[in-house]
Amino acid sequence: MLTAIIDYESGNLHSAEKAFQRMALETGTGEVVVTADPDTVARADRIVLPGDGAFPACAAALRGRSGLFEALREAVEERGRPFLGICVGMQLMATIGREFKDTDGLGWIAGEVVKIEPADPALKVPHMGWNDLVIDHDHAVFDGIETGQHAYFVHSYHFRVSDPSERLAHVDYGGDVTAVIGRDTMLGMQFHPEKSQSTGLRLISNFLTWRP
Repeated sequence: MLTAIIDYESGNLHSAEKAFQRMALETGTGEVVVTADPDTVARADRIVLPGDGAFPACAAALRGRSGLFEALREAVEERGRPFLGICVGMQLMATIGREFKDTDGLGWIAGEVVKIEPADPALKVPHMGWNDLVIDHDHAVFDGIETGQHAYFVHSYHFRVSDPSERLAHVDYGGDVTAVIGRDTMLGMQFHPEKSQSTGLRLISNFLTWRP
């Protein structure tokens, strides 16, 4: 099995690469590569889309990679390859992002990406640090994970889903902040599983062994 972590020059991928490689070795789920090659993405069995930075810049960088955007859409939309978006990679799954300017997302999960506005003015934006996951809907990715376990967040915008059934988990940060989304063969995590210690490694392991 081949897992492709897409490199579209949107963030440092070293820690993600190492975490996925470690869990692939432990679970016997094959090879993990970081790649910008459309052919590699096209033949991958699983696809991971990370992302750090602003939504418009990440969307433009992904679409600007010759053949890569098309290979990603074909693999996920037409062939149903299991997909995981991380941080801005998750946000790009939305219908639209409203950071700086309205920007089309992939449209895989209906909803919009909007600025976090905590009800408590003492809470600062960006939302940065550890927070407790609240699981909203059962999913195989949560095998061995319980409400209250911690994940590491760094973001100023969050995903407001249109269909509550597609919000799998959230955290409280002066109001609900979406943490995990998903439907069919697609998953997204607003936090960084590769930086979330044992909880994050378990989530990565579950994704690698998931059979949608």
